[in-house]
Amino acid sequence: MSQSKLREQISALGASMYARGLTHGSTGNISVRLEDGSYLMTPTGSNLGALDPARLSHLDAQGMPISGDKPTKESFLHIAMYEERPRCHAVVHLHSSSSTAVSVLQDVDPDNVLPPLTAYYVMRIGSLPLVPYYAPGDLSLADAVRRYAGRHHALLLANHGPVVGGSSLSAAADAVEELEATAKLHLTLHGRACRCLSDEQVAQLREKFPVDC
Repeated sequence: MSQSKLREQISALGASMYARGLTHGSTGNISVRLEDGSYLMTPTGSNLGALDPARLSHLDAQGMPISGDKPTKESFLHIAMYEERPRCHAVVHLHSSSSTAVSVLQDVDPDNVLPPLTAYYVMRIGSLPLVPYYAPGDLSLADAVRRYAGRHHALLLANHGPVVGGSSLSAAADAVEELEATAKLHLTLHGRACRCLSDEQVAQLREKFPVDC
């Protein structure tokens, strides 16, 4: 796909997510890895609802700016995901309300934050580890992300929000939206007895629908 088309898709996705309340203000960032190994990313301080395709940040394979506006200050999160997952071609990071709310709960399993409430959660997310808290912009967060990203394409940053990779922009978007929907279900059901999928059902789904990146 051409770079110009990908720029349009990133901008359209940002506008859609903003319109549906998945991001607010200048929070959240989106990136894609191009065929030559370079990256397109949303600029720092940008509102995902008002992206200009021509002003998206273009970074080389080492994460150094080539053109466009200054990249998101969380570009290192994206690059860490890409470097640990060679088949990953897009990353979406949000501060979406339900996922972020789950990230601050005390009574969660840090190795797998959300229970298997639905088949689609298992198919699109699998398991979701909680990455320990680091202040925004702290480069130590990149090292923390690397420790999980080789085994998981979806991570939940404590007191921050989700980071999800996919084999394409649409795959990453579908996955992060499935995560947010499941987080909302979890909060709605919190404290009530739930009939989650069994270990056997989860194993069958993971075998039939392996992670795509």
